[in-house]
Amino acid sequence: MASVLSPTRWLHLATTALLLTTNPAASFSTTPQNSNNNNRCSKTSLSVASTPPSTTTPYDTVKVDLSSGRDYPIYIGSDFTDTEAATLIRKHIHGKRVLLITNDRIAPLYLERYRQLLSDNSVDDKELVVDTVVLPDGEENKTYDVMAMVLDKALGLGLDRKSTFVALGGGVIGDMVGFASAVYQRGVNFVQIPTTVMAMVDSSVGGKTGVNHPLGKNMIGAFHQPQCVFIDTNTLNTLPDRELKSGISEVVKYGLIRDAPFFEWQEENMTKLLERDPEATRYAIRRSCENKADVVQADELEAGVRATLNLGHTFGHAIENGSGYGTWLHGEGVSIGTAMAATMSEKMGWIDEGLKQRIYDILESADLPVKLPRDSPMKVETFNKLMSLDKKVADGQLRLILLQGELGNCKFTG
Repeated sequence: MASVLSPTRWLHLATTALLLTTNPAASFSTTPQNSNNNNRCSKTSLSVASTPPSTTTPYDTVKVDLSSGRDYPIYIGSDFTDTEAATLIRKHIHGKRVLLITNDRIAPLYLERYRQLLSDNSVDDKELVVDTVVLPDGEENKTYDVMAMVLDKALGLGLDRKSTFVALGGGVIGDMVGFASAVYQRGVNFVQIPTTVMAMVDSSVGGKTGVNHPLGKNMIGAFHQPQCVFIDTNTLNTLPDRELKSGISEVVKYGLIRDAPFFEWQEENMTKLLERDPEATRYAIRRSCENKADVVQADELEAGVRATLNLGHTFGHAIENGSGYGTWLHGEGVSIGTAMAATMSEKMGWIDEGLKQRIYDILESADLPVKLPRDSPMKVETFNKLMSLDKKVADGQLRLILLQGELGNCKFTG
């Protein structure tokens, strides 16, 4: 049996100690691979544009550069008028039918506004028919059966392959609608309109779609890129504080794995982010999208460097599943997982104690958890079982994203 590096006693999270042991219950390891550029957090150029002169409301555009003419923009702004929003979104809808999907928490807030602006034929003289679907909210409803409600509606309406699905909501809605659009008639276009920090900075960008399975998070899905991502940061005004903080964990991630100046900016501006300062919020979202777009351009299908975006996620997904979906928000699980990855990296001698402490400090400054409570159902055996089913397991080896060297560098093990 292969020797493995297993986070054991500190997985109980009563302590922060990490023991290196052999796991008798599973045959996977985290032996570092040989140095490979595909496993490093390499950086390429970013494409960012400012507001076109003809537009009144200022906004940023981050371009996701992909092959075969599949490039798409991420629009980032606030205070968009209905006409401005309609103009930006409708130009990415190429057929005559739209299916607008949201959940029962977002629907009372924003569904009618977006249904009307998508139906505003005066913007471009294009006749669009907009139908809607409202799904139950929550990670516990990110299932194939709930996603199938979208397919049932589309089939009932007789939507064809030129139809466009529009996801209005957070990461759960975006992932499910993206997956539904990927499999409906073998693929239709879709548009992302994220309404949470988590979705704005991470899940709406890059084309990862899917649903959960009782045995693992996001285990059923597909890569399917949107036509555009439309971000109106005003929707964050109705976002609960807990969900705002949850999304910040993904912002922290970008600084740790590839963008040290961004991490340092966060250390100085975390209070502004928690207070929802408009300028700081827009900057954090734009910088995060720039980093995500850069990585997706380099490795769309996660054959190498894109996997580094999963820092803390292998631990975090196990926490979400093992604790029961909905107990922890995704970003809370990622925060604990990031702290675990930092401790593991420090115990392996890959980062110094000072950097590990900075990571704990910034997560705690965002009021994010860095350990599980003593009464958590997560035990060492639970982690080992759930992590052995992670999507990053290959040929019996669990591959982890850990930190190595100076701030802004990481390593894809396996």
